Formats: sequence, C-alpha cells, structure tokens
Amino acid sequence: MNLVDVAFSLLCLGAGSFAWLRWLRVAQREHYLPGAATQFALRWWSDRPANQMLGILAVCAAIASFWLPVIGILAAAIVAIGPLGLGVRGRTSPLNWTRRLRTLAILSGVVSVVLVIIALLLGIGPLGAAIVVLLIPIIVDAADAILRPLEKRASEHFIESATDRILRIQPDIVGITGSYGKTSTKEHLAALLSGDRAVVPSPRSFNNRAGLARAINEHLSEGTEIFIAEMGTYGKGEIQELVSWCPPEIAVITAIGPVHLERFGSLDVTLSAKAEILAPASVAVLNVDDERLAELAGRLDATSTRIVRVGSHSREADVVVAVQGSEWNIEIAGETIGIIQAPRGLQPTNVACALGVALALGVDRRVLSQRVATLPSVEHRLTSTVAPSGVLVLDDTFNSNPAGAAAALEALEHAPITGRRVVVTPGMIELGNLQRSENQKLGSRAAAVADVLIIVGRTNARSLGLGAHEHSSCEIRRVRTREEAVAWVRTSLGDGDGVLYENDLPDHYS
Repeated sequence: MNLVDVAFSLLCLGAGSFAWLRWLRVAQREHYLPGAATQFALRWWSDRPANQMLGILAVCAAIASFWLPVIGILAAAIVAIGPLGLGVRGRTSPLNWTRRLRTLAILSGVVSVVLVIIALLLGIGPLGAAIVVLLIPIIVDAADAILRPLEKRASEHFIESATDRILRIQPDIVGITGSYGKTSTKEHLAALLSGDRAVVPSPRSFNNRAGLARAINEHLSEGTEIFIAEMGTYGKGEIQELVSWCPPEIAVITAIGPVHLERFGSLDVTLSAKAEILAPASVAVLNVDDERLAELAGRLDATSTRIVRVGSHSREADVVVAVQGSEWNIEIAGETIGIIQAPRGLQPTNVACALGVALALGVDRRVLSQRVATLPSVEHRLTSTVAPSGVLVLDDTFNSNPAGAAAALEALEHAPITGRRVVVTPGMIELGNLQRSENQKLGSRAAAVADVLIIVGRTNARSLGLGAHEHSSCEIRRVRTREEAVAWVRTSLGDGDGVLYENDLPDHYS
C-alpha cells in the first residue's frame, strides 16, 4: 500500500459520494425495495446515447486504472455527474434523512470503504475504488436487503403498540384494498359515515405495515367507533400480515388491474394477494363490475362470509351507482333510492363500494342518498378548478391506472370547454408486460380527445407517441419535466381552454 494509491482511492470515494447520495434517494423513493437502485441505474445509464457513452467510458476508465491509477478518478467523476438528467438533490423528491435512511447510508458507506481498504491491501487500490464507485447502486441494494429483516424486527414494538391500542379502543375496522380506488373509497366512506359515527380513516396513503401502525398509534383515539384502514401490497403475504394484527370486520376490494403488475407477475397473483384481506372479515364488499371479483364473490357464496356486491353496471349487484348521461341512478337491492347530478371527479364504482360498507354498518339508505350528492372530491384525483387565466384545470396527478385515465379523458371530453383541450401526461408505470400497450392506448385516446398532447419525460414517450400519431389532428409536444409543461400551459392557454394533468412521476423516472 503506497500513499499515491491511497490518495487516488480517497479521491474516487469522494467523487463517488455524489452517486451514493443519488442512489440512496432512489432507494428511499422506491420504498426500500431491494434491487430498486440497481434497476433504475440500468434504466438511466441505457436510456439515451449520451448516458450510454458515459457509462462505457466509466467502465473503460475503471479498467485502465489498474495500469494508470489517475484514470480511476475519471470513472468516479463520471458516476458523480451521471447519469445525465438524474440529479443528486432531486427536483420533486429530495432526500429525507429518516432513521431508516441514515441506517442504510451508514451500512452502505461502511461496506464501500471496507471494500476499498481490501483493494488497497491487495495492491489494487485505485482499480478497486473505481469498481466500488461503479457498483454503488448494487452496494446500496445489498445493504437494503441485509437491513430489511432487521428493520422489520425493529418495528415490532410499533406493531405491538398498535395492536394494544386496537384491543383497548375496539373500533369496528373496515379494511380497503384493490389495485386502484382505495384512497377515494376510503375518503368517500369517511364522508358518508361522519354524520353518525366517530370515524378515523388512515391518513393519505399510509397503507403498508409501518404506515398503518403509525396511523393507529397517532390517530386512533378513545371514542373512535370505526377505523378505516387502507391496505396496500406489492406481493403475496403482505396483507395477510397486516390483517393478523389489524383484522377488518368488513373488507373491501375495489378493483383488480395491472397496477404494480411487474411486481405481481400476473393478475391472478394480484387477486390472490388482495384477497388476503378477506380472511378475518365477516362481510366482504366486492366490485363485481370486475370479472375476477365477480368470480370471487361466487366462490365466497358457499362460505359464511356475507357478500355485498357493488358496481356501476352489474345488474346482479346489491348496490348500483348507474351512470345515466349527466346523472347517477343509485339503486339498493333493486330499488332506486336517489337520482343525483353526477359529481365531477368521482368514480361511481368507488362510491358504490363506500355505500356497500355504509349499508353493512347500518346507515339508513335515505340518509346515504342525500350524502352522496354532497361528497367532496379527493385531492389530485380528477379535481376541477378554474385558473385566474380562465383555463379549466383537471388535476388527476395521483391517478396511475388505465381505468382512471380513461375516465379522466372522458371528463375532459365532456367538460364545458370552448377552446383548446390539452392533456399533460408522463404515461403509466409498473404495468409489467402491458405497459407499452396500455400507454399506446392512452396516447391514442388522449389524441382523440385533445388538441394538444404534451408528453412528459422519456419513460413512456415512444408508446404514447405511437398511439397519438393515430390522430393527425392532435399536436404532439414533448418536454423533459412537468414544470416545462406547466410553463407552456400558462403561456399558451387562456380563457375557455382546458388542461388535464394525467398522472405525475417522481424525477427518478427518466
């Protein structure tokens, strides 16, 4: 080990610290899923010619450092500034130095330093340091995988505290899951019940193990009669674990769709994972507009579980919110209990799910028909505002599924717009092998409705563009960021125009 090698190795690590921060941020944004940093690193380094060339140059420089140590610094410098387009600080999601992130940072940092020390002891310090810098995403993922069981064990006291609180307060628990519609259904149900019962819904999208425990420990108070628990999952077994300590008496499955399909692998696996919520429930509320959920309801008929079928068009449903032009016809057990003006931004199946739960809890159907008409919209889920410029803005940025996107485009088509219609979207992600085809369909539908389609980013640009080119009357614009799209809208649209912001992606997507 000589001082020159040590100096070059330290310089490599110093430059590599920028890459380390970059991939820590990606790991945090991807909910600490092992493999996420490496997956996004591969995407970014291969997404455009400039990054491809830089990546190849970095590898060559790392290899060359075996003979000429100073070249290793070039490899480190490249990964410090690249991949181009993915910043260290983040445009939409800066690092949040939580305890978990600090732990991941310490372990991955220590592993990196130890590997460099070993390389120095072997006499290949600069080469080893250059290779370590190149492998930082893998090191972050490896540290994440090592910490995962430890993090689960460390959170046990929060789970125990949440379990004790549930046992002490003894609220009726409503569990809601589904590929999409969970949050909207939760908010609708809370609004429908708030006049009669003391209700606590889990906040925002606190729908995993840690988030649900936190919601219970921080928000479930004495006197709470109903706790509405949104439950999400990325794979089989996760909801089963949730309901083992937060058991719902009423379980809701809103829909089965291709959201997170690349993680589940198939819709059948998705259904199986979501159906875990039914295990402790005495009542199951199922959206039978969905064929898979209709089949599930049929299988459950032979069990002791009470089935409440809901939907927007299935005539076999116990609760139907049927769309008839600009009105909703609300039927319960075949009887019309109300006809209301269709609320803007609300999806009828989500409202039907909420009505099914409210009925199972004993709320009077006449009261429900009145409350449905006054349900508020859910933030960033097809909310409608008029900007000072007179532009109608439809905000659907928290939606990321094909069904919701189709509904948003229909809303744009029928909105009271006298001027141009504009769609701003980065497309949809995590749809597995359906991602290209679904985004192509989205591009085609958007171009059929809009005068201008603004495609944000590169992730789905090709698929959206292919679909949009089926309609020559639509102008297609491409921008790198949502901020650029918003700037164009503000300078180009005026009174009578309308814009739909369909989905938004954090900046670690290219």
